[in-house]
Amino acid sequence: MTTTPHDHIVKSYDSELKRLDGEIKRMGEIAIAQLDAAIDVLQRRDSQAAMRVVANDEAIDQLEHEVSHDVLRLLALRQPMARDLREVYAALRISADIERIGDYAANVAKRSIVLNQTAPVSAARGLPALAKLANTLVREALDAYASRDADRAMAVRSRDAELDAEYTGLFRELLTYMAEDPRQITACTHLLFMAKNIERIGDHATNIAENTWFLVHGEQPEGEREKRDLTSQ
Repeated sequence: MTTTPHDHIVKSYDSELKRLDGEIKRMGEIAIAQLDAAIDVLQRRDSQAAMRVVANDEAIDQLEHEVSHDVLRLLALRQPMARDLREVYAALRISADIERIGDYAANVAKRSIVLNQTAPVSAARGLPALAKLANTLVREALDAYASRDADRAMAVRSRDAELDAEYTGLFRELLTYMAEDPRQITACTHLLFMAKNIERIGDHATNIAENTWFLVHGEQPEGEREKRDLTSQ
C-alpha cells in the first residue's frame, strides 16, 4: 500500500498534536507534584525543601515556553481550521493555566519559609485538606482534557463551589484565630494568602475544564459557574 503526500501531512500533524498533549501532561504532573510538595514542606517546616519547590517552578515555565513555540509553529505551518484549531487553542490556554497553578504552588512554598521563623500555628492544619481538594480538581480536569471527556470536565466545574466553601470556612477560622490572639496576626496573614493561592488553583482547574468543553463542543458552557467564596461578604 502506497502513501500519498497528504497521508504524510496528516501523520505529521497528528504527531505534532500528540507532542502538545505530552507537554501538557508533563506540565500537569509537575504542577500537581509541586502543590503536594509545598504542603508537605509546610507541615514538616522544612525551609530547605521549600526552596527546592520554589526552584522547581522553572521546569513548568520552560514547558509552557515549549508549548507556546509549538502552537505558533502549528498555526504558521498547518493553518488549522475548525476542530483542529480548537485543539491548538485549548492547548495554549490550558498550558497557561497550568503555569499559573505552578506559580501558586511555589508561592505557598515561599510563605512556608517565612512561617518557619515563627512558632507553629494550629490553624495551619486546615491547609492540607484544602490543597488536597484543589489537587483532585486539577487531576480530574487534566484527565478530562486528555480523554476529551466534556461531561467529566463539567463535573470538575461544578466541584469548584465545594473548594470555595472550604476556603471560606478556613478564611473565617483564621480571622477568628487572629481576633482571639493578636500575636498570631502576622502568621495567620501568611496562611490567608496561602489559602487564597490554593483557592485560585481551583479556579484554574475550572478554566481547564471549560476549555475542554469548548474543545469538544465548539462553544462555552452555558450558565455561570456556582460560587461559594463568601470571604468578601
